[in-house]
Amino acid sequence: MKIDVIALDGKKSGSVDLSDEIFGLEPRADLLQRMVRWQLAARQAGTHKSKRRSEVSGTTAKMFKQKGTGRARHGARTAPQFRGGGKAFGPLVRSHAHDLPKKVRMLALKHALSTKAKSDALIVVDSAAADTAKTKALAEKFAKLGLTSVLVIDGKEIENNFRLASRNLVSVDVLPVQGINVYDILRRDKLVLTKAAVEALEERFK
Repeated sequence: MKIDVIALDGKKSGSVDLSDEIFGLEPRADLLQRMVRWQLAARQAGTHKSKRRSEVSGTTAKMFKQKGTGRARHGARTAPQFRGGGKAFGPLVRSHAHDLPKKVRMLALKHALSTKAKSDALIVVDSAAADTAKTKALAEKFAKLGLTSVLVIDGKEIENNFRLASRNLVSVDVLPVQGINVYDILRRDKLVLTKAAVEALEERFK
């Protein structure tokens, strides 16, 4: 698959061949859903906690005698049905993470890239660099390219001026190629890859 390479000012600066094994697959929604669910589950803190019956502070004396009152039989006030009692089956501190095979994760990333390529939402630029660390100047360049919701993937390191200029732009994410992931690709309308990122991805999937 051949795609034009452009500069951030919108001028064409050549073309690049993209591997069909990475960018030319027929997207599978089931793989993408499994990967996004895996990512979001791993991000959950899991610090939610409620006190169970054994953890509630309160008297354990019987509330009233067993017989003769006409009321239901009850023991301690710490039972879940009473105000101030322990929570029945309440949340506990735990990890929400679950396993997903590495091969499935790698395949899901390929399908996410193929999704953007197939929907013409993939742009390749020669480099992601800025002359000055000015947000306004970079915002104007993005506006000319029609980029409002975009994920920019650079090589191993992000150019410092570009990183500083982009960090205050709403709906613009910038990541090094090591940080590329399915969730961030899908949550933005456009995916911008530098030539260095394309080379790193093809090397990674060899």
